[in-house]
Amino acid sequence: MSVNVRSLNEDEYFYGHKACAGCGCSLAVRIALKVLGERTVAVLPAGCMSAVGFIFPQLCFGNNALKSTFAGAASMLTGVQAGLRAQGITDFQAVAFAGDGGTADIGLQALSGAIDRDDDLLYICYDNEAYMNTGIQKSSLTPFGARTTTTPAGKNVHGNVRPKKNLFEIVAAHGIAYAATASVGYLDDYMHKVEKASQVRGAKFIHVITPCPTGWGIASDETVEIAREVVDCGLWYLAEYADGEFTLTQRPKAFSACADYLRKQGRFQHLTDEDVALIERSRDAKWAAIRKSYQGL
Repeated sequence: MSVNVRSLNEDEYFYGHKACAGCGCSLAVRIALKVLGERTVAVLPAGCMSAVGFIFPQLCFGNNALKSTFAGAASMLTGVQAGLRAQGITDFQAVAFAGDGGTADIGLQALSGAIDRDDDLLYICYDNEAYMNTGIQKSSLTPFGARTTTTPAGKNVHGNVRPKKNLFEIVAAHGIAYAATASVGYLDDYMHKVEKASQVRGAKFIHVITPCPTGWGIASDETVEIAREVVDCGLWYLAEYADGEFTLTQRPKAFSACADYLRKQGRFQHLTDEDVALIERSRDAKWAAIRKSYQGL
């Protein structure tokens, strides 16, 4: 892979937006568009990035971009790439940017259909682990124990009681051409995966962790640090799926303490030591399964 911080395109295609200070999602969109270049057509459903990027008259995309229905990002992108090819235009990238709710919940059917058709598109899920744009409600990618406005932490229930949906492996189960996980805490890895996906013909998917200072209860200058720590403590992992195989792109020798990661965030302040121990056991069980089925260990 050729892209790195020194060779990254200096042109900006996502700027002047109204995202919150320290927004991890805006970083993911900005970097991806710099990798993909100006011949990129982007589709965004309802969500944080469409809310902050399409505020007339300050439209924040330097490339062609349009909004879709909440459920229809992948299906609209199918139409975009098909329409361009019907006109004889082939030198373009077609990409969707959708949040966790617009991907794992509301948009999952359209995404599944696009993968099933093997449409030539790239779908990037920027995951801030809740419906942040509409008031911090739980999504199916909200992690266990997190406090949201629909999973409050009280005396009897300690936040979200459900585990985070394994979206990466659900997508891979379709037999997709290429899929990957990423984090804005490891931008080199993310850039390489966006570049690699752009060179694969067929359906591609990247699931990138993008912390939200507002919803996570962290300072606006801690976004990248927290996005790195979630990987280092083993609660998120960096991997690829291609040609029927899973491969880790980072091989942890040891995990940092989950408690250190969790205690830094307002959404986890209510967790007891027993809650943290349960999260660690769930992490260890997941990594035991990874070690059985993933390459690169």
